[in-house]
Amino acid sequence: MDVKDFLRMFAYDDWANRECLTAMRAAGSVSSDTVERMAHILSAQKLWLERIQKQPQSIPVWPSSTIDDCLALAGEMSSAWGNYLTRVANEVPPGSLDDKVEYRNSKGEPWSSRVEDALMHVLFHSAYHRGQIALQMRASGVDPAYTDFIHAVRQGFV
Repeated sequence: MDVKDFLRMFAYDDWANRECLTAMRAAGSVSSDTVERMAHILSAQKLWLERIQKQPQSIPVWPSSTIDDCLALAGEMSSAWGNYLTRVANEVPPGSLDDKVEYRNSKGEPWSSRVEDALMHVLFHSAYHRGQIALQMRASGVDPAYTDFIHAVRQGFV
C-alpha cells in the first residue's frame, strides 16, 4: 500500500468509529465497558501516532472516558492522522513507510516496527475492537452500527 491508500483507509476508519459512537449514543445507555473499548481504540490511535512522531505518550491506553470524550478524540485523531499522512505523501522525496519506529510497549519492552506495519496495526486494531463493541451492543439488545467497508464505499463516505 502507499500513503494515498492509507489516507483512504484512515478516512474509512474515522467514519466507522463515528458510526459506532453514533449508535452508542442512540442506544441511550451502553455499558461502561463498551465506552471504554471505544476510548481504547482512539487512545491507541493517538499512542501510535505519538510513537511514529517520536512524541511521549500523552494518555493512557485504557482511559476512562465518556461518549462525548470519545467523539472529541475521534475528531482530533481524524485530523491528526490526515495531516500526518498528507505530510508524508507531500514530502520530497516522499516519506518512506519502510522507516523504523522505535518504541516501548505497554510492558516497557523495547521494539522497532516499520511505519507501514504500525499503520496496518492501527486499522486492524480498530476493526477488531469495533467488532467487540458490536457484539456487546447486540448482547444487550441494541443494534450496533453497520460499519462494513463496502457499505461506506457504497454510501460515498470513502
